[in-house]
Amino acid sequence: MPVGDLSFPNMPAISRIKLSAVSAGIKKNNQLDLMLIEFPVDATVAGVFTQNAFCAAPVTICKQHITQHPRYILVNAGNANACTGEQGMAAALDCCRAVAANTSVSYQQVLPFSTGVIGEPLPAEKIINGVPALFTGLNETNWLLAAKGIMTTDTCPKGATSSFEYAGEMIVVNGISKGAGMINPNMATMLGFIATNATVKQSVLDSLSFNAANQSFNRITIDGDTSTNDSCILVAAGETRCVVEESSSDLYRLLETAVNDVYKTLAQAIVRDGEGATKFITVQVEAGTTANECLQVAYAIAHSPLVKTACFASDPNWGRIVAAIGYAGITSLNVNNIRVYLDDVLIVENGGRADSYHEEAGQAVMNNSEITLRVCLGRGDAIETIWTTDLSHEYVTINAEYRT
Repeated sequence: MPVGDLSFPNMPAISRIKLSAVSAGIKKNNQLDLMLIEFPVDATVAGVFTQNAFCAAPVTICKQHITQHPRYILVNAGNANACTGEQGMAAALDCCRAVAANTSVSYQQVLPFSTGVIGEPLPAEKIINGVPALFTGLNETNWLLAAKGIMTTDTCPKGATSSFEYAGEMIVVNGISKGAGMINPNMATMLGFIATNATVKQSVLDSLSFNAANQSFNRITIDGDTSTNDSCILVAAGETRCVVEESSSDLYRLLETAVNDVYKTLAQAIVRDGEGATKFITVQVEAGTTANECLQVAYAIAHSPLVKTACFASDPNWGRIVAAIGYAGITSLNVNNIRVYLDDVLIVENGGRADSYHEEAGQAVMNNSEITLRVCLGRGDAIETIWTTDLSHEYVTINAEYRT
């Protein structure tokens, strides 16, 4: 079960965004596994994609098609179409053509996405046969249905929404995501689809998309594995009269806040639903010389199997945290300047155990389902935060039996 409340929010309709999901028979037991999003011809679209060298065929195609004024997003679950060579590329393009055949758009205006098992041939025929039903079911209110249609090992659908009023118009930002394992920055397996009714200039949307992803999906990690399929798309439907044309405007700042809120909520939901997770862990590293230095320390802690298993056991074994700080690779690190906290409980200072620390206080923190590990490096003013989970027996079971 997820850590914390992941109930799906009441998502207001965005009149120019329509969604649908059906079962195409890719996954077992007639589960939803095919999703479609339609948006208008004057929409602007931006995206960020995995940096894995073995990026999936749909990722390669999306990078090409996203410059062609896309109109549709097609997502299949149950098969990643990754490491499938030319056959995988051809299959993904065939699926794009199937969508285009039901419309007046070019196949190059379709963005394909896949998630699931790596290395298996994409069952393109099942997807193609399911496309007509997707068009029949398109509706502005189908956010929950769409979120269910992209799930793999997720235990629940993930959604977020934010809104604000500007110049008499209500600006809405809705988003859905999937992901529970193989989560690591660049990007963090996850897919995210966020849409707003705002009218946004392309260059501004590109910047907004990149920055929002960098502070959310690129700040989460569950197991240190970067997926072959990670992608996040931001669509501005162009419904509002007011146009976001520059990043210095008041409207941009309001939209940026709303978009960032949705991205961060979706990213944290992925962590909260991490495979086998029993703890939601915030790792905050502050007083570093640079942001990268803070992130280097934060990820050393978050990726440590010893730290993660201690969290699973609710064991305040703070020695594992300082060991991770020490091997993070920071040059000229003066350990006497470092302070380490469990929530607000000081456990390490002056190069050793804090005089004020008592095991009972640390144990009380570790017994919680949400924990903050805070490190003050004492070197500068930079600060960074990432989110991660513990490592449980269930995580091993889920991933050991993933293909069975």
